[in-house]
Amino acid sequence: MLRLLSIRQTIVVGLLAVMMASLPLPFPATAAAASSVLPYDDIRSNYATESIVNMTKLNIITGMGDRRFEPDTAVTRAQFITMLDRLLGIAPVTSAIAAFSDVAPAAWYYEWVMPAIQLNIVQGMTAASFEPNRPVSRQEAAVMIARALKQSLSASTAIPTGLYMDQEQVGTWAAAAVMRLTEIGLMGGDQGRFRPQASMTRQEAAVMLNRIWTYPGWKAKLQAPPPSSIQLGWQYGQTTAQFEKQVAQSSVNTVSPRWFFLGQSGALEDQTDASLLLWARQQGKRVWAMVGNHSSQEATHAMLSDAGKRQAFILQLAERVRKNGIDGLNIDFENMMPEDRSAFTAFITALHQQLKTVPAVLSVNVSPDFGTDWTDVFDYHALSVNADYIVLMGYDEHWDGDPEPGSVSSLPWLRTGIDRLLGEAAAGKIILALPLYSREWTRGKDGSYTSEEISLLAQNRAILANKAVTAWDDTLGQYVSAYIDSLLQRRIWLEDGRSLTRKTEFVHTYSLAGSAYWYIGGESTDVWASISNANKYDAYDFTS
Repeated sequence: MLRLLSIRQTIVVGLLAVMMASLPLPFPATAAAASSVLPYDDIRSNYATESIVNMTKLNIITGMGDRRFEPDTAVTRAQFITMLDRLLGIAPVTSAIAAFSDVAPAAWYYEWVMPAIQLNIVQGMTAASFEPNRPVSRQEAAVMIARALKQSLSASTAIPTGLYMDQEQVGTWAAAAVMRLTEIGLMGGDQGRFRPQASMTRQEAAVMLNRIWTYPGWKAKLQAPPPSSIQLGWQYGQTTAQFEKQVAQSSVNTVSPRWFFLGQSGALEDQTDASLLLWARQQGKRVWAMVGNHSSQEATHAMLSDAGKRQAFILQLAERVRKNGIDGLNIDFENMMPEDRSAFTAFITALHQQLKTVPAVLSVNVSPDFGTDWTDVFDYHALSVNADYIVLMGYDEHWDGDPEPGSVSSLPWLRTGIDRLLGEAAAGKIILALPLYSREWTRGKDGSYTSEEISLLAQNRAILANKAVTAWDDTLGQYVSAYIDSLLQRRIWLEDGRSLTRKTEFVHTYSLAGSAYWYIGGESTDVWASISNANKYDAYDFTS
């Protein structure tokens, strides 16, 4: 009862504020004078004028042309989500994979609807349609705003009796959002009515968005840069010039070129590129040179199992790091023998101590622990203690030669891998590596499947060229497609801006150290806008 009284008091105060706002504002009375101050000729001095002016000044809302704002015109779903994106500082995304049949890539709103879908701010009316040009109702707007502001909503929330005279018209799906926005003063009634099914007008939208902008503490949050995190990109299959060009277009702040390898004889193979080092310094990028083992069990075992050879290799690595001014090393030893577990840990421990004297950072790549002999060599806890970072390679859920077709990195599989590693390593030491590739699966005449690793560019070309049937799987967190090519059935579990956005959420949910990307050059350029949006939006906290 006390809560209801408080809410009613809030509504009364809000109504008084609206009444006060409807009084003449300090804007010029004549049309001629107004045109020299106001951005539009068709707005009047009322409760919305200040909000319209402020939202226009911030480029969150734009006019309809010829100095017209059309304040009483209904806002469409596409227009409103565009306004929300701009308010949140979300960049437009020209995704290669369309989410809805009625949101065409050529439409002006495509680049605004896509990031909102990727960030789960808004949903379609059905799995296949968004209805971008349909006017947004006031209760729909409440749901969109509540989702955009990450408000905690309970499906069991009911609007208290008597709060609004027309509250029975509020859909059960919108009740929690309407109630929450009423509580925090972002939305209210009009003469005791909420008008949930009425279309929202452009001036109403301006008022609500301005209330968000001016809400205590939120403007600073919306203007703050996203927190800094490690964004590591590996070089693979590219020239130095190609790699530099791709990195310059990306979110990457730490590059990992494939410079050092353990040779078959145990000698260090050095492919350091001085020009890339210079470029990275000029661009303010860190360089963590990758150290590989050519996936050779024999050479790796020979080095690890001999203390003298192990120390010699460590000293060679440290000397190259010191001489070239490299910021760190990224150890990528794969296909190791399980019996080398202790020796590998000893190698990492000694290398870490040696690099501290430079000083330089040490990161170690590991696969998720699913109890196979592939990962038996990793003492996850000991490695996390004796290295600066553990890089969890969050891909190869299904691999080349896997008889079962499937995703490279589905959400449930990736979440399990992270959870298991968190049982052994501190979150602040974990970097989550994400795939910039997928696999095209081909069904043979005998019913068996083979697969080929493909870049996201090749994936997108195949989808578009073959007019593939593509559907979003919310459980897996990715699109799944099927098509016929050369009379053979093909399937792809896609990686794109939407799937990578969902995976990036784990970095923030678990407070991990950052992300890594295998490999630079595999991506379509639109994914970087998606990843930047995710890093920005996931850092927002509107609970206070």
